[in-house]
Amino acid sequence: MTLIRWLDSFDIGIPAIDHEHRELVDLINTCHDRLVEDPSGNDVGDFLGRIFDRITAHFTHEEIEMLQLEFPEYWPHKADHERLLDELRDIMNTWSSSNDFDDASLASRLELWFMIHFRTFDARLHRFVAQQA
Repeated sequence: MTLIRWLDSFDIGIPAIDHEHRELVDLINTCHDRLVEDPSGNDVGDFLGRIFDRITAHFTHEEIEMLQLEFPEYWPHKADHERLLDELRDIMNTWSSSNDFDDASLASRLELWFMIHFRTFDARLHRFVAQQA
């Protein structure tokens, strides 16, 4: 079952960033699928680590692109990246301290995490990139 269905509206118009977004969604969906297949969640810690590493690299890349574009909403967007990383750290800490993080809770937190950012901050970046073209 797909947790996050990719929508073309998630594209911001920078091919490398769009590709990374798709990869992150695929990784989250794979993590969710593994939890459904193995409710013990033996792989969850590894997947969360991979998601954290990939999202950190992605945010750095996206922030460099925003600076090069002189995106006027750089600082609020960057602040949301920091908030998202803090939330992912909280998810990881909860997992590592209890190893008892249920599928529904993890799925809803990860889905909300990405969907809200895509629909707000990344949507504004998309509009800005489109106006620059």
